[in-house]
Order: sequence, then structure tokens, then C-alpha cells
Amino acid sequence: MNKQSTHTLLTPKNSALVLIDHQPQMFFGVQSIDRQTLVNNVVGLAKSAKVFNVPTILTTVAAESFSGPLFPELQAVFPDQKPIDRTTMNSWEDKNFVAAVEKTGRKKLIMAALWTEVCLVFPVISAIEAGYEVYIVVDASGATTVEAHQMAIQRMIQAGAVPVTWLQVLLEFQRDWARQETYEPVLEIAKDHAGAYGLGIFYAKTMLGGHGGG
Repeated sequence: MNKQSTHTLLTPKNSALVLIDHQPQMFFGVQSIDRQTLVNNVVGLAKSAKVFNVPTILTTVAAESFSGPLFPELQAVFPDQKPIDRTTMNSWEDKNFVAAVEKTGRKKLIMAALWTEVCLVFPVISAIEAGYEVYIVVDASGATTVEAHQMAIQRMIQAGAVPVTWLQVLLEFQRDWARQETYEPVLEIAKDHAGAYGLGIFYAKTMLGGHGGG
């Protein structure tokens, strides 16, 4: 087991995003989080990676025979990207998936999946064993029960994974509000997907002319 002794902050240059099996059939079984909230969070995470040009891998399991395609809101963020379809529950046991990860050249993997207790746990442990530093986006993943979600997160943390939330990833990429090239897109993502924080940004810009801060 390879546990990282130190953690450095995520940047658009040192990380890649991996989104696993956000498909209708998998959503049907999710009971650990409100499913519409989950859709919102996954799309917010995907948009965050796109704004910062972070390499993003999309993968599905049995898309044509059982689980269906990626849900349309996610596919719309990457309209020209075809997900890697697999038969394996563990993405890391699919050679095309591993090749796509290696092609990014990044050692920090930001991962979210359905379900947390299967399609996230398995590749997270495998990736850590392969020498990657893995960040699990807990609110862009869902499980069949709250207990299953929580136990899976504990297992991944014990293996060396780092838990994060999607908004944390977005703001960690931005880091400095003086980064004008991504300032407005980041605020737009926050307004569309960050709930009360997004409303606060809308209010600040409308009434005060200021930015959202973090």
C-alpha cells in the first residue's frame, strides 16, 4: 500500500479528473444523497475541470446493455468526448481506462463515481497501490445507503485517499481572485451550482459590485 506522506494543493497543472459511471441505472440505486443534488454537484465538478483545462476521463459500465449513457447534463459539459465503456466493476482492471489515466501524465487523481462502495472504492485502492495520490469527491459520489457511503469513504481514507468536496476543488484551482482569466467563469459555476454561496455571489455583484471571495 502506498500512502503519501505529504499532500500539496491541487492545481490545474498537477491533477486529472476521473468521473466514473454517472449513468441512469446507477443513479436509480443511490440513497445516500438527494439525486438532484448529486447531478448538480457532478456537473459543477465537471465544469470546474473544463474551465481550468484539467484532463478529464469519463467512463461508463455496460452503457448499451444495462446502465445507459452518461446522464445528459454531464455529457453536455464534454459534448465531443466519448466515455470509455467497460465491463469491469473496477475501472483499474480495464486497460483502456488505465491507458487514459497514464496519458494525462498527472499523479494526482480527483475521482468521483457511482456507487461509492463499488466503482469508487475499487479503482481508488488500485490507483493508490499503483503510486497515484487520490482525492475522492464525496459529494459527487453516491451509494446505495448512507452507511455504505460512509464506510466506503472510511475505507478509502484508511488506504490513503484524501476526501474533498466539489466546491473545494473549484476554489482550490482558482486559489487567487486576481486570476482574471478564470475569475468570471468560476463565479458563474458557483452561481449556477453552489447553492447559498452562489446566491451570495449574485447579491454581492448586483448590490455591491464585489466578488464572492472564499
